[in-house]
Amino acid sequence: MSDTSRGDTPGGDTYGAGAIDVLVVDDDFMVARVHRAFVDRVEPFRVVGVAQTGEEAARAADALHPDLVLLDLYLPDAFGLDVIPRLRTAGHDCDVMVVSAAREADTVRGAVRRGVVDYLLKPFEFADLRARLERYAVRRGRLLAAVVRSQADVDRVLAEAAGPAVPDALPKGMSVETAELVERALRAADGTLSAAECAALTGVSRVSARRYLEHFHAVGSAEVSLRYGTTGRPERRYRFREPGAGRRAGDGARAGSGS
Repeated sequence: MSDTSRGDTPGGDTYGAGAIDVLVVDDDFMVARVHRAFVDRVEPFRVVGVAQTGEEAARAADALHPDLVLLDLYLPDAFGLDVIPRLRTAGHDCDVMVVSAAREADTVRGAVRRGVVDYLLKPFEFADLRARLERYAVRRGRLLAAVVRSQADVDRVLAEAAGPAVPDALPKGMSVETAELVERALRAADGTLSAAECAALTGVSRVSARRYLEHFHAVGSAEVSLRYGTTGRPERRYRFREPGAGRRAGDGARAGSGS
């Protein structure tokens, strides 16, 4: 394992929360080197250590106290998800972002249950990781600055903590950007939302809006109700389902490629 000194000088304050220290965990030292280079290109992140096994990751967390762990799952001495409860037992409250070629639905669900902040499939480009790191930094800043005075504040904090649905679990032909756009509209809706209303809010076509809404329904992130009018077919209306409300078996469709 190799690591760098944490130091006392904060990184950029783009997100108002100082430096965000990252531990990179990957059994392939060349891959870890690439990931480290990627992370160091994104403000305000800085890599403070690299580990190649679950044991090294635990020791590095003890020594470095990272804010975020980029965690591969296929480690030589442990399955990556099993490292997370070990970190929690040791008292570390660092966030974990999975970076792995594992795309089985059970693995994605297991990662969500263990509270990972994101899940990025290998192989990926720098822009893919940068977008997730920047999104994490914004969400982290909001959570650190959150003030809770009412149930509405609690709901906002929970929504920020949950973040968007795992974007990699998308059928072929769907984009992460559009999925997140539709999801934000669904979350913000006062009650239910139709495909036509979603299209008007997001600027996508009605057909596209319905496709994404149906996907969220299929993976358990949305529930559907029918509104009957005087004539014609009933209108399908969608409501965001809060995390923990239950998911249907078979969610997490495969997407992307990895090695």
